[in-house]
This record gives sequence, structure tokens and C-alpha cells, in this order.
Amino acid sequence: MVEEKALRVGPSGIEIAYERFGDPSLPPVLLIMGGGAQMINWPDGFCAELVDRGLHVVRFDSRDTGHSSHMSDAPIVDMPAAMAGDLATASYNLSDMAADTVGLLDALGFESAHLVGLSMGGMIAQTMAIEHPGRVRSLTSISSRTGAPGVGDADFAAIGPLGPQPHDRQSYIDWQIRASRAIWSPGFAFDEDAVAETAGRVYDRGRDHEAMMRHFVAVVASGDRTAQLKALHLPTLVLHGADDLMCDVSGGRATAEAIPGAKLVVFDGMGHHLPRDLWPTFAEHIAELILGAEASRP
Repeated sequence: MVEEKALRVGPSGIEIAYERFGDPSLPPVLLIMGGGAQMINWPDGFCAELVDRGLHVVRFDSRDTGHSSHMSDAPIVDMPAAMAGDLATASYNLSDMAADTVGLLDALGFESAHLVGLSMGGMIAQTMAIEHPGRVRSLTSISSRTGAPGVGDADFAAIGPLGPQPHDRQSYIDWQIRASRAIWSPGFAFDEDAVAETAGRVYDRGRDHEAMMRHFVAVVASGDRTAQLKALHLPTLVLHGADDLMCDVSGGRATAEAIPGAKLVVFDGMGHHLPRDLWPTFAEHIAELILGAEASRP
């Protein structure tokens, strides 16, 4: 695959870096990654599983990640204030990020696409389905939540002891190994080599610690989507790990309960990541949803 860049994307006029996999004539699928994460956090092998099932896959760096535009002039996030309800340092919200994604569709020449979002990416996908329904053919929400208070909360005791991200490359890789181990899927073997390799690539493409904070506050600033989700009418799949410490499985259950007709699949032993052993299963569920949606389109 070749990395490309779309310019002057969406209302904010930002740049978005992206990669495409598979035949462009096949149903388009946008993969939306989670908070602070880059498009390469969608594993190449997972993308290949989707392509093998007759889909055209696009993964991209959201604003403030990788090779897309970084909001470096934004105010420094005041996290304690944000958690207390003061959102003065929130420079954007999920609606802005959904508008970025719509802008990317425009740049790619897609009238609409199927959305697959992980964690915060699932929240962006939900927001896009709510605010831009004509651009969304189906929704797959993975390891995500509705924004309702007390639903899908993180167990910060698991990651609190990690401390801030280091600035030098090897220390950052070591930190990512510890962080990944803390939220890994207990039912699957920890792949330290794969985590280290991806962490090194992320660092080299442009690590941005403040971006993670800006993403977090964007989620807080966006509130509860439950009522709007109840009004959606589109094919929806919700995938979640029963052992997710970053987004409790209650978040997935609430998402599936809110969206009429949504299918919920919960995986025992899965935490807040995509276990390699489950890539074919994930791809089967997603392809079934998408190809069914395509068959029912006018």
C-alpha cells in the first residue's frame, strides 16, 4: 500500500494521511482508530482479512495523529478541570472529527461508506452516523461506548501506575509494551515483538503526547449519544471484549441496546485490543454485515 494525503479536508481544512487496500470498485470501508492512535495501529493482517472478503479498506490518521494535521496551537489541556466539567481547554469535539471523516469521504470520491471504529473511533463513527446519516452505509462499533455516565468506564487502576509517556524512542517503546500488557486480552498470548515493532513505527511517524489529551477531552466534551443512537436506522454490529479494562463491556452492551436491530458479539478473554487469533472472526462478522447491507441497497 502507498500512503497518500488529502488536503483541505472538511470544514477545518486539515490534511489527512491515509492508505487504501484492495480493489477500489468493491464496497468501501473506513477504519477509524482510537484515541491517540495512528492508522498503523490497525494491523496490516486485519486489513488483509477484510480485503480477502471482498472489501475495499481505507485506514487513516485522525487529526493530531501520525502524518495528519496536528493542532499544535491548541491550548494545553487542563485534565482535572475537564473531568470536573470545565471544558475551556477542549479545542474540538467528536462532531469535528466526524466532519473530518466526511471530508475524507469527499476527497476519496465516496458518496458513502461503511464505518468500522475502535474505541474513540467507534464514538466518532457513531457521531458520524447520527449527524451525517446519508454518508454511512453500516456501522461497526468495537470496544466503544455511548458516552452515557457510568457506562463503559475505564479501570484507571490498570494504567495509572504507568506514568507519563517518555520522550526518547526506546523508553517510549518500553512504555508501550508495559501499557499494552496492562490492557491486553487475558485469553490470548501477549505478543511483545509485535507491540514493540508497532510502537517504534508510531514513534518514527510522529508521537504526540498532547494529542492523546486533546482526544480525551474531545470525548468528554461530546456527552451522551444514547438518545440519538436510538433514532438510528442502519445495519449495526457491536463487538466487545468481556475483559476490556479500558472500556468496560457495559459500553458495548449499551451501544447495542440503544441502536435498533444492532447485533452484539462479546468475546471472552478479549481486552482492549484486537487479538490476532480473532482477526478472521472479526472480519467474518464485519463482512457479513457489510455485504448484507450492500445487497439491500437500492
